[in-house]
Amino acid sequence: MEQKNQYIAAIDVGTNSFHLIIVKVKDDGNFEIVDREKEVIRLGEGSAGSIKYIKPEAITRAISTLKRFKGIADSHNAHLRAVATSAVRESYNKNDFMQNVFDKTGIELEVISGFEEARLIYLGALRAVPIFNKKSLIIDIGGGSTEFLIGHKGVTNFSVSVKIGAVRLTEKFFPDYEVTESRVRECRKWVEGEIFQVAHSIKKTGFSICIGSSGTIMSAGLMIQEARNRKFVATSILNNYEFSKKELHKIEEEILSKKNLERRKKIPGLDEKRADIIPAGIIILSTIFDLLELETMTISGYALREGIILDTLQKNHADLSLPNLSDIRNESIKQLALSCNYDQMHCRHVAKLSLQLFDQLKDLHGLDDYYREYLYAASILHDIGYHISHTNHHQHSYYIIRHSELLGFNENEISIIAHVARYHRKSLPKARHEDFSELPERTQNVIKKLAAILRVADSFDRTHKRLVKSINTKVTNGTVELNLECEKGIVPEIELWNLERRKELFEEIYSKKIKAICTA
Repeated sequence: MEQKNQYIAAIDVGTNSFHLIIVKVKDDGNFEIVDREKEVIRLGEGSAGSIKYIKPEAITRAISTLKRFKGIADSHNAHLRAVATSAVRESYNKNDFMQNVFDKTGIELEVISGFEEARLIYLGALRAVPIFNKKSLIIDIGGGSTEFLIGHKGVTNFSVSVKIGAVRLTEKFFPDYEVTESRVRECRKWVEGEIFQVAHSIKKTGFSICIGSSGTIMSAGLMIQEARNRKFVATSILNNYEFSKKELHKIEEEILSKKNLERRKKIPGLDEKRADIIPAGIIILSTIFDLLELETMTISGYALREGIILDTLQKNHADLSLPNLSDIRNESIKQLALSCNYDQMHCRHVAKLSLQLFDQLKDLHGLDDYYREYLYAASILHDIGYHISHTNHHQHSYYIIRHSELLGFNENEISIIAHVARYHRKSLPKARHEDFSELPERTQNVIKKLAAILRVADSFDRTHKRLVKSINTKVTNGTVELNLECEKGIVPEIELWNLERRKELFEEIYSKKIKAICTA
């Protein structure tokens, strides 16, 4: 997609609130924000501690807001991406929620891991504050989780997501929004326990500057700004604004001294809509300051949603000022494969054959080009389960990929890659396979199409000797003819035999017979 003079919309589907930004991409690859919207949704309401289910009333609010956001994006003719974080990724009914959103709004949510969330926040911070050349600690306190990341020159050195957020801990410790000394004490103990080891790792890794972003930290900054100069502007979005530990503890005392919601609503600089969850949020932030022995924090006005914009620009090679996203994604794939001691020559060869088939059969499979990268990733990773067990290595490959933090990929994409790798051999995708059957039908069809290609490509290197050098296809009404360029004078009999065992899914999903011909 050409991005120059185009518009991109990003929606941050958070645990506490949904945010929309729309940007206009300039000729030089930079962008300007032309529209913003925010709505408090509270997806995680009613979940004391762990977010197990998104309630029907929260789903109704979410869909209503997403419809409106979609309408605003459409009015700008903007390419839209919507990314969901803690509440959605943890909920047991996330697939139903995502399907409901798609059916009623046309928006396909991308569910991302905590690690990917931290990376996107770092991207946003890199654009907002001058930290590219500094070893920076990024802290983002959300409604459901808090992300910590240490990065330098765009590269992540440390990253972790902890299940402590302003909404989550409000539900757990302040369900009626009343503040008592015992509740504050118990909440603080909980936060200390959750982040004690994280703080130890962060101090061991080291950093030169601390950057904070999102609701709780921005609210703290706005209250401190009001306390400093009494010229508070309600719509202020602070950026590159530094505050001290002493200033933070002063507003913490003020917040926790206001025992009920109505009194907190009157605190200068505090958005009334955040008055219910600010005690939990400020306890999280204050505890982080104490455990990390922070003296100051600098606010980034950009966070996840701006990171989504930059991520989109990088995917489309429009922004050359930061490391290209494809490098991040490919590096993630490479590192996972290496950690599992994979057969590099075999997997790269299978990837080569898979991509040849994908490119030559475009009219047949009808998939967009971005699915090509998922096929490549699955091809490289399809055998990584070997180091656990040969017999069921396809299942182990699935499990490893599914539970790995592949930076640059969202949860939906990781799921597709894992399933395609899982179905490169043995059983075809079936309704009784629970993880597969829970996916939307459109995603199931993508997996079947890509897995069918991978099964064929992998069959042509059964001996791991790369006897089939390349494939040229010819599609007729009822047949896909595969002309194999083979090692001179060698007929790859085992590969041809293996094709007969692997071709069923291809012939089923594409409704065509496969015919293979070997040429010297």
